[in-house]
Order: sequence, then structure tokens, then C-alpha cells
Amino acid sequence: MSVNLTVEQFANKIDHTLLKADAQEAAFEKLCQEAREYGFKMVAINSAPVTLCKKLLQGSSVHVGAAIGFPLGQTTIEAKAFETKEAIENGADEIDYVINISKLKDGDLNYIEKEMKRIVDICKDKEILSKVILETCYLTDDEKKKICEIAKEVQPDFVKTTTGFGSAGATVADVQLMKQTVGDKVKVKAAGGIRDLKTAKEMIEAGADRLGMSSSVKVIEEYQAEKGRVE
Repeated sequence: MSVNLTVEQFANKIDHTLLKADAQEAAFEKLCQEAREYGFKMVAINSAPVTLCKKLLQGSSVHVGAAIGFPLGQTTIEAKAFETKEAIENGADEIDYVINISKLKDGDLNYIEKEMKRIVDICKDKEILSKVILETCYLTDDEKKKICEIAKEVQPDFVKTTTGFGSAGATVADVQLMKQTVGDKVKVKAAGGIRDLKTAKEMIEAGADRLGMSSSVKVIEEYQAEKGRVE
């Protein structure tokens, strides 16, 4: 499988990301301006700046995505549910939440399913896209499969590799494993460590429908140049 997309189609697979703790308003203004200019699918941000980015992107087709329970996932289900609801009320179009990794490592799959269903139900009720972040760098292949099997039943819109804040980012092997497990019922988002066009294309070829990255402008400009040479 090779990546044969128009520049617009490629850009529409990218979640333009700014999750730095010290990001200031000017950085969010730049993020949103770039997302408009290049036609990225979404800006991926923490939940606090959702209102600002929604205002900055008014009149555009770019989604605002809020990261919930970020980056550790170590808050209660009710805390994540409240953060999800508040982000949606403030204008979020998509929700990326981090699972409780400790509960998964302890083998408490009922908790993982309960948490996922709670967040996904809130999103479905408001017709908002939901993404479940596995943080694959801390999981065994068996654990990755188990959560993807739960996702296959609960049906969030996406399962996602990592936050980008863990010990490693997305890998082709993880994207393939996740896609093979969820099949066509759920899409896969690759995020973490995608810093060039070669890696981005490898993730799409492996089965990713969405890419989360902060190097979005560099990557899309590489793709523009490549398409220009081909055409």
C-alpha cells in the first residue's frame, strides 16, 4: 500500500498539535493560523485553551480537539467525564482521552471498559468524535490487544497510540497490531515521534487514518514538494 493522496487529503489526516505546558496565547494563535492555512483536520490541545482556539478557528473547517486526563491518565472516571463535558461545552469537536494505564496493567479490564464507555457515551450524545489513547510504550502486545478488543465493542471513533509524553512514540508495529485488532469498526490514530514525511507515510501505510504531530507544517511542506516533483 502506497500513500497516493492529494495534498488536501493528506493535510486532512493531520492533527496539528500543541500540548506544551508553557505554551502562551501567541503560540495558539500561530497553531490555529497554520491549521487554517494548510487545511489540517484538527488542532490538538489541552482542555484549558479550547475556548481560545474555538474562537480563533471560527468560520473554518478545522476541528478543536481536547486532550483529557493528559498526559498520565491518572484521574478518576468522574474527573475525566467532567473534563470531557466542560471541553465540549467550551467548543471541543473531538476528545482524546488517556486510559488509566495502572488499571490496565493490574488486569482490571472492567474498569477500562467502564471508563471508555463513560467517555464515549458523553461524546456520542453530543455527536463529538472520541479517541482512546493507549500509551502503547508502557504496554505488552497482549495488553494492547485487550484494550483494542474492548474498543471494538464500545466503539470510540479512534484508538490512538501515545500521548507523545511517554517513553516512546508511535511505531509501525503498534499501528498494524491495533488496526488488525479493531478492524473496520474503529479507526487508528498514530501520534508521538512523527517528525518527517517518511515516518508519516509509514504510519498511514500501516493503517493509521489520523496523525498527531507538532511537525505538521514541515511534513505537509515536504509532501507538497514531493507531489510537485511527481506532477
